[in-house]
Amino acid sequence: MSTSNERDPQALSGRQASRAAGTLQRIESSRLFQTAVIFIIVLSAISIGAKTYDIPPFFERLLSGLDMAVTYFFLAEILLRFSACQDRKRFFLDGWNLFDTLIVVGSLVPLQNAEAVLIGRLLRVFRVLRLVSVVPELRSLINALLKAIPRMGYIALLMFIIFYIYAAIGSLFFSAIDEELWGDVSVAMLTLFRVATFEDWTDVMYATMDVHPLSWIYYLSFIFLTAFVFLNMMVGAILEVMSEESNLETATQAHNERHEMASRLAQMQQQLDDMHSLLKSRDSGRG
Repeated sequence: MSTSNERDPQALSGRQASRAAGTLQRIESSRLFQTAVIFIIVLSAISIGAKTYDIPPFFERLLSGLDMAVTYFFLAEILLRFSACQDRKRFFLDGWNLFDTLIVVGSLVPLQNAEAVLIGRLLRVFRVLRLVSVVPELRSLINALLKAIPRMGYIALLMFIIFYIYAAIGSLFFSAIDEELWGDVSVAMLTLFRVATFEDWTDVMYATMDVHPLSWIYYLSFIFLTAFVFLNMMVGAILEVMSEESNLETATQAHNERHEMASRLAQMQQQLDDMHSLLKSRDSGRG
C-alpha cells in the first residue's frame, strides 16, 4: 500500500506537468500569440527608426521605456518557447532558436559605457531580423538561400574569372586613354563593376570609342555575360534549391499524413480486436 501511495503523487505530478506542457504548446503555437509576436517585432522596428530622428525628450523617454518593455516581452517569449519544447536539450540545436536567444540576451546588456551602448543598439537593430524566424515563409526563403550559397559560390568564381580576363584586356587597351579607370587590373575590375551595375557606363564606353571605335563590342559582350547570363544563373540556382525544398516539405508532409493514418488504422484495428475478443469471452461465458 505504501508503494502505491508513493506512486500516486508522482503520477499526479506527471499528469500535471504534461497538462502544463500541453497548455504552453497550445499558447506558443496559437495564431493569436504568433500575431502578437510579429506586432511587437514591427513595433520594435518602428521605435528603433524613430530614435534616429530629433524627437522631444518626452517621446525619447517613452521610446526608452517601450524598448525595455519589448526586451522583457521577447525574454518571456523565449522562456515560453523553451518551456513548451518537448525536448529541451535539443532546443538550442535549432539555429533559429539559438539566434533568437542570442539577440534577446544581448538586448539585456546594460548600456553603461560607449562601447556597450553601440553593441546594445546594434543588437536592438538585429531584433528586426527576428521577424524572419517567426514567419515560416521567410524562414524557408532564408534556408533556401543558405543552401544555395555553395552553388552560387561556383557561379561567383566563374564571374571573377570573367571579370579578371576583361579587366586585363581593358587595362592593356584603354590604360593610355584613362589612367584612373584602366591603370591596372584592380582598378579596371572596379571600372567593370561600375559597367556591370549600369552606373554611367556609357560615359566610359564613349571615352574609349573615340580612340577604338569597335570597343563597344567589349562592353556589350561583358554586359551580356554579367548582367544576363550570370544573373540568371544565380536566380536559377536559388529557384532550384527552393523547388527542392518545397518538394521535400511536401514529401515530408505526405509521409507524416500516411504515418498518422496508419497509426489511426492500427488503433481502430486494435479496438476491433478488443471488441471481438470481448464478445467471444461473453459468448463463451454464456455457453
